Parts: sequence; structure tokens; C-alpha cells
Amino acid sequence: MPLPTQELKLEIVNAATGKPLGPKAVPGADGALVVRDHPDDGPGPVQWQFTPVQDAQDDQAYVIRNAAGGKVLDNPAATDRGVRQWDAAVNKKGQQWRVVPVEGEAGLYFIEGAADGAVLDLADPGKEDTRIVLGEYDDSAESQRWRLVPAEPERTSDLVLRWSPLSHWNSRRSWRLARSAALRPAPDATPSFSNVLLVLERYGSDKDAGEWKSQGAARSPGGQPGRWAGLGERLLADTTGTGRKDIVGLKPGKGAVASSGRGDGTFHDEERPLHQPAPSPSPADLWSLVDTTGDGSLRVVVLAADGVRVSPQDAGGTFTAGGELVLKAFGHGKQAGGWLADKHPRFVVDTTGDGRLDIVGCHDDGVWVSLQDEEGKFTPIGEEPALRAFGHSDEAGGWLADKHPRFVVDTTGDGRLDIVGCHDDGVWVSLQDEEGSFAEPLYVLDDFGTEQGWGSADRQPRFLIGTTGGEALDIVGFGPQGVVVSRGRGDGTFEPSKLVLNDFGQTQGWTSDRHIRFLADVTGDGTPDIVGFGNEGVWVSHNDGDGRFEQAQLVCRGFGYDEDAGGWRVDRHPRFLADITGDGRVDIVGFGGPGVHVARNLFRRFSTR
Repeated sequence: MPLPTQELKLEIVNAATGKPLGPKAVPGADGALVVRDHPDDGPGPVQWQFTPVQDAQDDQAYVIRNAAGGKVLDNPAATDRGVRQWDAAVNKKGQQWRVVPVEGEAGLYFIEGAADGAVLDLADPGKEDTRIVLGEYDDSAESQRWRLVPAEPERTSDLVLRWSPLSHWNSRRSWRLARSAALRPAPDATPSFSNVLLVLERYGSDKDAGEWKSQGAARSPGGQPGRWAGLGERLLADTTGTGRKDIVGLKPGKGAVASSGRGDGTFHDEERPLHQPAPSPSPADLWSLVDTTGDGSLRVVVLAADGVRVSPQDAGGTFTAGGELVLKAFGHGKQAGGWLADKHPRFVVDTTGDGRLDIVGCHDDGVWVSLQDEEGKFTPIGEEPALRAFGHSDEAGGWLADKHPRFVVDTTGDGRLDIVGCHDDGVWVSLQDEEGSFAEPLYVLDDFGTEQGWGSADRQPRFLIGTTGGEALDIVGFGPQGVVVSRGRGDGTFEPSKLVLNDFGQTQGWTSDRHIRFLADVTGDGTPDIVGFGNEGVWVSHNDGDGRFEQAQLVCRGFGYDEDAGGWRVDRHPRFLADITGDGRVDIVGFGGPGVHVARNLFRRFSTR
């Protein structure tokens, strides 16, 4: 686990004994600290907060504070080397500590005194507790290793009661108060969403709604729909140029169909043909709907067996069937390179900043690039990859799609996209220069890798996004212990990662096979918030503007895993955040069993009662 921010409360647990750090069961006048058991019927373990020392000149030091009493971890320099909790003093070196990760063991740390470099250790065990002392560093001593365990998240919601009708045998009716699916936010509880409405009885997983199911592309991290879609997928896009989101579905045997949005959160009932299928479509084909030339018109881009096919949109709003083969590469057939969805990620992105989308792919031997020219044509790929790294083979780094997420993003603000990847040992970056060449990757951060506990791209999703509204991109990950952020410096490197929220992680019960997590601006303030589709419904953690996140609040009792929240499943029921009303705020759109469900973003329009 990365170092926490000062807002978080954590238990400090000794790796050798499994017991948490705290004062004696019968406190003494000296404030001595021990590790000890805590009975179920007694007070729980002490929680600590880590406050960074602002003027630390060398490695980052922290003041470790008892969250309840305010006392701090103190080295009194006593003869017996005992450690205590004591009143805080300004800039006292004996109250400053460094947290040093144990090499090769994710989640374990040495806690080292800034004054003399000694580390927290255990004295001889006592009858009921074991005293904490300072000892000389010994990398083989398990007693010197500590685990930081976040406290349970403080979740908030404020239920609204509604009048529910009761029917009687004599046809009379009465009323009772019942729980509403809506929430009345607490004073600071923005945003909020409306009740869930079934707006279209199509595109659902039930038989009467079309019996839709994904047959093609794998999910991107966190269960979110990626840029590439396969047969059976449903997504949202403006297919008419009106600025309104429409529903698009890839229907087996019929190609792409669409239902136009009305702009009020509902959709027209009829399915109109959008893109006829190829004569012999393959389930392995990957499909995307993007503006490739920057002129505002959408095109269908398909990664087919023979390569990349592009279909322009005609005056009637449909796309040319089959499309034009624009590039004999990046396809799943042998003639196009044998690119596989579970091994070789591909991106349609503007790598040079000229407004036209290019194609970038990570194959066995490294990174391949095809640029789009001014005439809208894609250049043939060369005989050698653009970069012999970030590839599936051992010679190119041994990057695995299910373990090592890769991103093509601008980390420096120069308009050119760089390559960022999270490997076993941490984060690697390859910068693109003015000539369009990618430099040899640099190792920039020792976190977000499998060796630090990020074992799966799906279970621990990671994203590159600006969390403060600035130009620099940050790394945001949903790790085992919660939400972890590493601030981007704007030069292709990142600051040390920090645990910023003890929620949305595996420790708090969030799993990729049940829950989806998004980053999206739900309040319109220009900074992304955390949106999680959990058991009870939709939880939102609001970004306070400087990249920190507030405690999560339940904003919608729908779209969740529990039956009371709709019984939504990751593998059958895709969910999206998109503005479908044109008011500038993202709404929730979900494809459930009976069809399309919507919850509108109310933001500040709710009634406080």
C-alpha cells in the first residue's frame, strides 16, 4: 500500500504478531506503546493519521498522530529505547518518521525514525502485550515490518420517505410511509440522481427486450465499456449530429442499430439500421464509432480479419456496409498481423496533435504506429516496430494484457502522446519527441505494479486523468486498500503515490466481478469525481477541487448488485455516465434485463425538505 494522506485513519499492525500498535491496556503515565490483542467486547484498535512534514529536506517524513487523542508517536531517546505517544512539539526530530517499503513485499513497511535511522521493533513479549522499542535495521527481521490497515469508510446517505398506497379487500385505499429510491442529500451531499426509470423496453438481457449479450470484446479495467466493442455490445453516441446521445447496439446478424435520443432522457422506440454487417462478419471483429478526421463527422472503424476497415456516414445517417480496407494491419487474421484482443491492445488516438486520429498497437515485438495523413489515409506500417517495448514477448518486456495496463496519453502537455505502462515493478514511460519517435522507456514510479499488490488490470483498475483541473495527468488506481493517486509533474514523471480514500478498494468489498468504478465529472466543476456501482446502488465520492476526494455518499438506490438495487451484473448489464439531457451534467444510463434504465443527474435541483 502506498503512503497515506493525513486525512485517512489507519491501524498500524505488526507483521510478526498480527497485533495493532497502541497504548497499554492499562495506560501508564509514560504513554508507552505496545502491540496487543483487542477483545471483541472492548474498545477497538487505535487509529493513526500520517501528516507530512512540510519542510522535510530529504526523504518525506511524517508525524504519526493518534486520531482519537491527538498524541503523536515519539522517540524519547530513553536508555531502554522505548517508544511512546506524547504531546506534539514543533519540528521535533524525534517525532518525525519515515515510512520505507519492504522491498519485494507489497504492503509491508519499516517505520524509521528521522532522528537516528532506528526502526520500530518489538521487545521481549509480555504477558498480555509486547512493548515497542527502537532497534537497528535488520531487513530479515519480521518484527520490524508493519502493515497499514485503513479504517472502515465513513459512508453517508439520508433517506427520503414517501407515501406508498395500500390496497384492501373492500377496495378502499390507505397510505403508509415507505423508503423511497430517492435520497435527500445531507447539507454537503452533492451530487444526487433521480429515481431509476425504465425508458425503453429494448436492448436488455431479458428475452422480451432482445436477449442482448456480449460476444466479442473483453471489458476494459473495472468493467467499463472500452473504445472497442464486439457483437452484442451497447453504447451511447451522437449518430445524427444533433448533439444528443443515441443508443447504439451491435446486433448479431443485423449489424449496428440505433435508437435516437429525444434529449430529455428518453429514446425513440424504433430501431433504425445504422451499419449493415460485412458479408462474413467474425465474432472477433472489434468495432468503434469515432471522428477520425476531426471534421465532426463520425465513421465506423472495424478491426477485421484483413485489417482496418472504415465506413463513412451517408446523408441518410447510415454507414457504408463493409467499409473500405484502409490498412492491412492491426487485424486478427494472419494476413493482418494476427492481433488478438486478449494480448494486443490497440488505440485510435491523435498521437501528433494534428486533429486526425492515428492507430497505435502493442504487439508481441513492441509498439506499432500508423499515422493518418491530410487526405485521411493511413500510412502502411514499416518492417520494424516504432518501439521495441510494451510488447507481449519477453524481448519486448513481457507485457500481459490482464496484468499490465498500457495508456497512450500526453504526459508533458506538448500535444504529442506518450506511452505509459504499469508493469510488475511499477510505471514506465516512453516520451514522444517532435519527430514522432518514441524514446526508450524510463522507470518513473515504484507503484501500481504487480509487485506492489496490483495483481490484475481488471481487479485493480488504473486510469490516467487530471484530478485537479490542470494540464498534467495523474495516475488514479483502485487498489487493494482504496483509491491511490500519483500526481503528474507534467514532464512524464509522477510524484510518490498516496492513498487518498479508504473506499472503492478490495478491502472495502469492491470486486471487479460485481462492481464497476468510473471517474467522471458529475457536478460540472471541471474535476473528476469517483462513481462506483456497488451492492446498494451508486456511490459518489466528490472531488473537492484539489484532487482530494470526500467520503463516498449513496446517491442512487439502483444499478447495484443487490436485488434491492436491481440485481445488476457486470457481464450482462453495461452502465454508462453520459449527458443525455444536454444540461452539461452526466446522467446514468444502464442496460438492464427489461431494457434501458435512466437516472437523471439532479445536482443542485433537489429538494432539501
